Amino acid sequence: MYNLDLLTQQMTRIPLFVLLVFLVSCNSPEKTNVVFIMADDMGMGDLGSYNANSATPTPYMDAIAAEGMRFTDAHSPSAVCTPTRYGLLTGRYAWRLPQLASGVTEGYSPLIIDTSRVTIADIMSEAGYHTAAIGKWHLGLGNADSTDYNAPLAPGPRALGFDYFFGIPASLDMAPYVWVENEHPTALPTEYGDNPDSCCIGNFWRSGPMAPDFDHIDVLPVIAQRAADYITERSQNEEPFFLYVPLAAPHTPWLPTEEFVGSSQAGEYGDFVVMVDDAIGQIIEALAENNQTDHTLLIVTSDNGAYWPRAVSDIFEHEPNHLWRGMKADIHEGGHRVPFIARWPGVIQAGSTTDELVVHTDFFATLADLAGTRHRAIDSFSMLPVLYGGSSTRKEAVHQSIHGMLAIRQGGWKLIDGQGSGGFTNVEIPPDTPPRQLYNLDEDPAETTNQYEAYPDIASSMIQALDSLRSQ
Repeated sequence: MYNLDLLTQQMTRIPLFVLLVFLVSCNSPEKTNVVFIMADDMGMGDLGSYNANSATPTPYMDAIAAEGMRFTDAHSPSAVCTPTRYGLLTGRYAWRLPQLASGVTEGYSPLIIDTSRVTIADIMSEAGYHTAAIGKWHLGLGNADSTDYNAPLAPGPRALGFDYFFGIPASLDMAPYVWVENEHPTALPTEYGDNPDSCCIGNFWRSGPMAPDFDHIDVLPVIAQRAADYITERSQNEEPFFLYVPLAAPHTPWLPTEEFVGSSQAGEYGDFVVMVDDAIGQIIEALAENNQTDHTLLIVTSDNGAYWPRAVSDIFEHEPNHLWRGMKADIHEGGHRVPFIARWPGVIQAGSTTDELVVHTDFFATLADLAGTRHRAIDSFSMLPVLYGGSSTRKEAVHQSIHGMLAIRQGGWKLIDGQGSGGFTNVEIPPDTPPRQLYNLDEDPAETTNQYEAYPDIASSMIQALDSLRSQ
């Protein structure tokens, strides 16, 4: 189950109590369940455990942080959803795939992951786990240029190692609006959903084909209930489970149910975040009710930063991306620095915090080490030593904006290979602006002062490192 060579390398950096617990767990016949929950467009500043001034109460997520570990330097590999999901499942940066050099897939897009490529679900399946994905897929379905929902939706999640899938094809604002279970929609999109309020930020979703059993406002509650039911069902079996829960919220449209309206001080978005927290609470409670809490590694994160345009930020005194510049889609920190909290009773020290640099692609190597396999991916470094209280072997990271702009991070330095945000935020670029951006995040976390011309040697070295990674 565990990589003992890795343990040997890390022993000098692991606290004694964690080492003792680890050695005991090695002798246990039980395997650790893994539940990975990924919110959609939720920022670090939404969680009270990261932002004392948050206008969105998040008691369940804050409890996970209190009972486990909070990462302060965790990143999505991309500032938008599809490339992040690709990176999470494969351990590879999405810009290595030509069709994901920028942008996202849509509801009718074909599957973008080669079914011969090993995924995190394959790793866990080989290790004897039952695997499931419940929520927003957004990696394409089928192998035709345009997915036919009247035919089996294959290849899809089950061709990538998942034993079970239930969820929606893409984002909550992308047609067709259907529920998919394994290879088939639960009902065909025979109706047409027309959204007259599509111009409004919070109510945005594209008009298009819709199934009669689909209602946007039901999506988050249904995903939470299905995930909780899955935990209850699998708890009756001897084999451990790996559950991947990519939530469809708080991505637009912002649709808090009546119970949550007014539950925050940040409008419909904030109320939706509170509803996300409650959905995560249902999953936490399902683990507790089925006596799985002590046998489960639980991780909660987000696929990128929050979408928080100026039209909204001028109204509410809330900073969903906290101290960081920019928002979803941008190459600046607000686009890809994300909340990341992990709870693993008896292994992760309660109330601990780490400033180790990690990326969602690292989950691949983490599960490989946890499962005891030799699978490796080019852009993945195991987080297992960090969870034990040690250090990561990751020394650099690459981030991607929605338009394909790349940035490389080394220590406190971050070099952006281009001008502006590369995303949704409009940045004025004067004629004398340097061709690239260089920031010292240790001294300037808000990325206010471009040091590209002041430190040419550092800039040159980082450009070479980025080019080397791109050539691999």
